[in-house]
Amino acid sequence: MAHLMQSMAYVGETPWHSLGNALPARQSIDVWAEKAGMDWKICETPVRFMAGEAGGLGAIQTFEDQKVLYRSDTKTALSVVGGRYQVVQPKEVLEFYRDLTEVSGFELETAGVLKEGRKFWALAKTGKSTALKGSDVVNGYLLLATSCDGTLATTATPTTIRVVCHNTLTIALNGATSAIRVPHSTAFDAQAVKKQLGVAVSNWDSFMYRMKTLAERKVKTHEAMNYFLKVICQPSGMDSYHWHQGHLDPAAKLVNERALKKVQALYDGQGRGAELTSAQGTAWGLLNAVTEFVDHERRARSQEYRLDSAWFGQGANLKQRALDQALQLVA
Repeated sequence: MAHLMQSMAYVGETPWHSLGNALPARQSIDVWAEKAGMDWKICETPVRFMAGEAGGLGAIQTFEDQKVLYRSDTKTALSVVGGRYQVVQPKEVLEFYRDLTEVSGFELETAGVLKEGRKFWALAKTGKSTALKGSDVVNGYLLLATSCDGTLATTATPTTIRVVCHNTLTIALNGATSAIRVPHSTAFDAQAVKKQLGVAVSNWDSFMYRMKTLAERKVKTHEAMNYFLKVICQPSGMDSYHWHQGHLDPAAKLVNERALKKVQALYDGQGRGAELTSAQGTAWGLLNAVTEFVDHERRARSQEYRLDSAWFGQGANLKQRALDQALQLVA
């Protein structure tokens, strides 16, 4: 199957089933750009078309309101966007971390390109870390990602990764994610985003305090079932009575039932880290059953599609719903 993942580099353990180039720790931004396949530029040119009768040659006209974005290295066309679309270059995403890695103790861990260059990202460890019930370690990260096809604003997202299973979760408090989004209608100002992130990164302690309360919250069997039904099975706006009555597309219901069995199995001991005191029979265990399902088990056309979904798409939304429902258990 053709890979969505154009290229990727990483430090440490091999992520996402051996995709990417392994790097020694603390490499320069230039080395990261080369090994992650981000050492090219997005070029732009006005949209041109042939004006004339069908089948005949006509004059080449220019449509100034739109432009084609293409790769400088392969000349591959990436997208057609409006004339005011502000491009963020792959190297800019890595440059964002230069002072953070040189001065603030951040460490780049993965970076790469999806969809032939239409999306690209870099993920760095912040140095923040917390242990739940002794041995369940959660580390803090910062994910910066953007697109050049209008599918994703340039987004800086404080993220946690649970070491035992590599599950990812966006830091969110009071139902709102800590992500900073810069639409492509405005120029990307890295320093302004870092100032805003100062506040978001300081949410780490309060967020991890909430995760500790999830690890302390014991869950009864019926509570676990209700939790998974709400997170996995209910389309927004549908209550559990109507779901049970079968008011749902049969194909969707089959997918939901498979997912429901899988997350229950992950929660009941099959999940990585499910046997830890912090997770066994707790709300933290419920949340991690869903995040592991999304990151590692959910059906996807390829690992690249799964990553794209888990960070930027339906998978990310599912994890957010799981977090919201888990926090309701300790409200």
